[in-house]
Amino acid sequence: MVVNIQSMGLFGMNAFMVDVETDISSGIPSFDIVGLPDAAIKESRDRIRSAIKNTGFDFPLGKIVVNLAPADIRKVGSLYDLPILISILLSCGFIRKMPENAAFIGEVSLSGEIRPVNGVLPMAIAAKENGCKDFFVPAENAPEGAVVRDMRVIPVKSVSQLLSHINSKKTIAPAIPVTSSDSPVVYDIDFADVKGQYEAKRALEVAAAGGHNILLIGSPGAGKSMLAKRVPTILPEMTFDEMIETSKIHSIAGILPRDTSLVNQRPFRSPHHTVSPAGLTGGGTIPRPGEISLAHNGVLFLDELPEFSKNAMEILRQPLEDGKVTISRVNATLSYPCSIMLICAMNPCPCGYFGHPAKECTCSKNAVSRYLSRISGPLLDRIDIHVEVPPVEFEDLSSNETGETSADIKKRIDKAREIQNKRFEGTDITCNARITASMLRKLCPADDAAMNALKNSFDIMGLSARAYDRILKVARTIADLDNSEIIHREHIFEAIQYRSLDNKYWQG
Repeated sequence: MVVNIQSMGLFGMNAFMVDVETDISSGIPSFDIVGLPDAAIKESRDRIRSAIKNTGFDFPLGKIVVNLAPADIRKVGSLYDLPILISILLSCGFIRKMPENAAFIGEVSLSGEIRPVNGVLPMAIAAKENGCKDFFVPAENAPEGAVVRDMRVIPVKSVSQLLSHINSKKTIAPAIPVTSSDSPVVYDIDFADVKGQYEAKRALEVAAAGGHNILLIGSPGAGKSMLAKRVPTILPEMTFDEMIETSKIHSIAGILPRDTSLVNQRPFRSPHHTVSPAGLTGGGTIPRPGEISLAHNGVLFLDELPEFSKNAMEILRQPLEDGKVTISRVNATLSYPCSIMLICAMNPCPCGYFGHPAKECTCSKNAVSRYLSRISGPLLDRIDIHVEVPPVEFEDLSSNETGETSADIKKRIDKAREIQNKRFEGTDITCNARITASMLRKLCPADDAAMNALKNSFDIMGLSARAYDRILKVARTIADLDNSEIIHREHIFEAIQYRSLDNKYWQG
């Protein structure tokens, strides 16, 4: 007799139902798993055999065939251990009656304990969409699965506990449903710690208010990394939908903390400059999320930007434009979202002191030119704001005066985002940086003086069409911070100021 147990599979961001079909017949003892399983699933035979014996049952003697349907989609991971084990016990009559509309996932240890797996949140969402009423998951994964409403998520610690529940001897209480993340976001860093750097802090405020990408240029020790690491403290709180989407990506990547239901703090990813292009975009036989996607709805910080490989830098160009990264392989093409705020930091030359007011640069003119030319014009064009971070003056460092706190800056940013939320209501646009070219003129009205200033700067600076769009978007954000519906000349002038460093360094 063939028995059927429902389980789940994962393909990129999307989960799908998997039928675990098991048939035990007389013949030479064997244990085969078919249906495009990977190596981890094939190895599950030994884990399941030991788990059944150590739980107190005799492993059946006969020809065991397990099929994972649909058989034309590759199955990956150890999450099928539990449904395969349950299907074998059901075939042998050790289970009286299975619950209806139930799905099972989990890795089984040799002793019969249930270990956590990756990707539970997207699988729980798909299970509910496919009519499952009960979803049996490892106990450590239950909090993230409980985010899905109108479905019972049953936390399982061991095979023995699960069998007691199924046979109605001792029922397992479902995990408490989670509707939002109540734990407050607490940071141990603050913008009040930063001495001086008023222009850089203003530029970061504008960038955070509109979701703009920003490049910080300055000598070593000026505070570029210190400023960048404090940006999450002034970003708006995550919405519930953003928490769900970010948590799904982190769950798939296996970095969602155990016993955590939702990511409620905006991600801040800071990969080392030795990261490979695949490490940034994602990769593998079945592509996994890379750093760009792990920073979704948060910040991707690239320190020492010119030290990144050429391929790694250029691979950023399309994801920054599209808000998603598409990975193509022979057997799969997957897309992961990557709506990020990119912050880059760099020195102006190899020694770091080109243009320093007190220290002399030891680099030749050609060395400076080669160093800066590592960053291509197309990538530079996609960074909305360029700001210089000068050395901090002694008077600022020694001052006892406390700088403006992150909470105070965040209040202004929240007001600007409220204006943007009303403006973009009913659209897919989330902030000014995501305004499409077709909506630019409608959403960025400017008076005549502002347009004349932009025209003159466009001609003098030789700006590209993309730079023109980005100046308007940044000016729109500055106007929002000023609580102005119309973009005025002073807003344009400040936005143009944030595009002047490419002329100073790259064209000067």
